Amino acid sequence: MRLLVTGGAGFIGSNFVHQTVRERPDVRVTVLDALTYAGDRTSLAPVADAITLVEGSITDAPLVDRLVGESDLVVHFAAESHNDNSLNDPSPFVQTNVVGTFTLLEAVRKHGTRFHHISTDEVYGDLELDDPAKFTASTPYNPSSPYSSTKAGSDLLVRAWARSFGVQATISNCSNNYGPYQHIEKFIPRQITNLIDGVRPKLYGAGLNVRDWIHVEDHNAAVWSIIDKGRPGETYLIGADGEKNNLEVVRTLLEIFGRDAADFDHVTDRPGHDLRYAIDASTLRDELGWTPRYTDFRDGLEATVAWYRENEAWWRPAKAATEAKYAAVGQ
Repeated sequence: MRLLVTGGAGFIGSNFVHQTVRERPDVRVTVLDALTYAGDRTSLAPVADAITLVEGSITDAPLVDRLVGESDLVVHFAAESHNDNSLNDPSPFVQTNVVGTFTLLEAVRKHGTRFHHISTDEVYGDLELDDPAKFTASTPYNPSSPYSSTKAGSDLLVRAWARSFGVQATISNCSNNYGPYQHIEKFIPRQITNLIDGVRPKLYGAGLNVRDWIHVEDHNAAVWSIIDKGRPGETYLIGADGEKNNLEVVRTLLEIFGRDAADFDHVTDRPGHDLRYAIDASTLRDELGWTPRYTDFRDGLEATVAWYRENEAWWRPAKAATEAKYAAVGQ
């Protein structure tokens, strides 16, 4: 199989490439990545000899057409994904998430290439903290940020190209991933790297916002289950029943580091901060037989802490600049 992974130098994408090289030696992997601040070629260094890395944008139609034409399967991770950044400047999110997905869809339509689109549960908006409901594939879209709205737009494009043009496409909407190679601007790696440096973690508002956490290896195993056994045109939700509020996450990290449970700082909450995400992954489990490896969130978190401790050379170069950006806005 000739596989094209867009955004394969980013967090989830690079883990997907590692997992594919390790578990599927018969797959020939090409990565297309613009290598923005969120894409790092060093994330692919351990598998560099086993893949082809192409630096370029998914909005570059001639490049995309050539690479898709050489592929049997496209797995589309590439996205602008940081909510705070989307509030400051939405334009890159429109270009990458909407125009880039359109460009890919036109190429897979032309070449008849199988397409899997990686999306987020944030397209559904949020749930009340005391609401027993969870997101399903039939939950109406209700995005609340430029990031989530552009991801919703990309999802709808994929659905339209599948229905109108017969593109062999599937979609997965995942809950919050954590694990190795995640940029330190994100919540969990920021707190881990702060704690490694002896700095108190930072918590938005009261820390009651709930996310449904899944280890990145479990997410990517689910993606392969969808590719192998999923029905074209279908949307599958990926989650591991990992609902935790941000306060619980910080306190678990403090416990892992042997610090007092109150040893953190509150910072001003961000605008439009969604209250709660929760995934109903029953279709994925029942129809495709997928189950997560990390059923205990603490186990996955301890493994992630160990990775950041052992790979300081990977994250250290970006730490000071990342913290300076947060400090400039009082976070």
